[in-house]
Amino acid sequence: MAGQVNIQELPCKNGRKIGIAELDNPSSLNALSYDMLVQLHEALLHWQDDDDVVCVFLHGVGEKAFCAGGDVRSMYQVMDEARHQSDGVTDGDKAKSGQNGASSQSLGDVATRHSDKPHPGCRTTGFLTDYFALEYTTDYMIHTYPKPVVVWGQGIVMGGGIGLYIGASHRISTPSTRLAMPEITIGLYPDVGGTWFLNRLPQGVGLFLGLTGAQVNATDALALSMTEHVLLPEQKSQLLSGLQHYDWEESEVYAGVTEVLDTLGSAATSSHPDSQLIPHLPAIQAACQYGSLSEICRNIQAMPEVVSNHAEPDKWLQQAKFSLAAGSPITAHICYRQITQFHEESLADCFRMELTLSVRCGLLGEFYEGVKARLIEKTEQPNWRFKDVDSVDIAVIEQLFTPLWADNEHPLQQLGLISKGQPASAHYN
Repeated sequence: MAGQVNIQELPCKNGRKIGIAELDNPSSLNALSYDMLVQLHEALLHWQDDDDVVCVFLHGVGEKAFCAGGDVRSMYQVMDEARHQSDGVTDGDKAKSGQNGASSQSLGDVATRHSDKPHPGCRTTGFLTDYFALEYTTDYMIHTYPKPVVVWGQGIVMGGGIGLYIGASHRISTPSTRLAMPEITIGLYPDVGGTWFLNRLPQGVGLFLGLTGAQVNATDALALSMTEHVLLPEQKSQLLSGLQHYDWEESEVYAGVTEVLDTLGSAATSSHPDSQLIPHLPAIQAACQYGSLSEICRNIQAMPEVVSNHAEPDKWLQQAKFSLAAGSPITAHICYRQITQFHEESLADCFRMELTLSVRCGLLGEFYEGVKARLIEKTEQPNWRFKDVDSVDIAVIEQLFTPLWADNEHPLQQLGLISKGQPASAHYN
């Protein structure tokens, strides 16, 4: 998978600088290859220790997408090669993964072992561990960064893109922004910290978004505090100019970034899209607050599709219902547990749990099947392991949540111990 992160520094007054990171992979809607994550991670590490850098600005090439997600095609290639080479991962291999994977080496060492095209002999466990460990470490760094992180979330912001976006201190949408965690369609689950941030949405909303993969537009994102500012696409250059010419010596940096953004915010008001989720909010909360997974799925399918004085059924809700019905029943069970059993965990603990889940999903085969049907062969007919949520073997779900590593061997054991910034809750609430 091609792609790179373009790094530059904009000069400001008094020798200060703004770090600029641009996701450059337009053919894949700026999806994150492993090498792109390495480049971004290294830039963030450098800038957090550079006293002249006042803030970081993260955006994507083009107008279609900030970032459509992670590099699931490379993950599929690794899983597919393992299948065709009969290179299955044994339980013993799983136990050893904490010794020969990312846990025993620095992320910089791991980066030298993988390029965009995985080595044919690379085992599934090792590659998935390396990729997700680096992705989650980068996401966590943004959540807890010691300087303002401004993310320009234009167009598609989904999956791994949400992971980069949601923890930023200053989150920007445009009228075309579409936020979503659509992993149920490919047999994964809402990762990149979804266990943490979906639990901080209004009651019932996080579960609904995870189960349906429903898209959230800029107006609804603003109402749900998933975004903070809605600007027009042409205001990006004005924002950068405003940040570049701001007198950083006279203001606290977080307040300074907010001040620059507030001077631009009113121009886009008339261009805000019509709300899609909020008209359904009472019904969503009634459907998703209480009950078993089976009951909640039935409640969602029974939600009225005509709201207010509209005569036509709501296509947004119809799509949400369809995605739930056609999605992976295993994913639905994972998501239900994320929301109902892990709402008190810290952000670091959520990422540690998600690393186990992500690797185990790759080993299980459901994720492989979903990517194959949706993105590779494009049959749109994945052969899920179970036909519906009622037929899922709970032992399979229990195994997915079973830790792969001892606490002191976990590849993400350092999260929460090396943070230099504000607590994550200070950035997203």
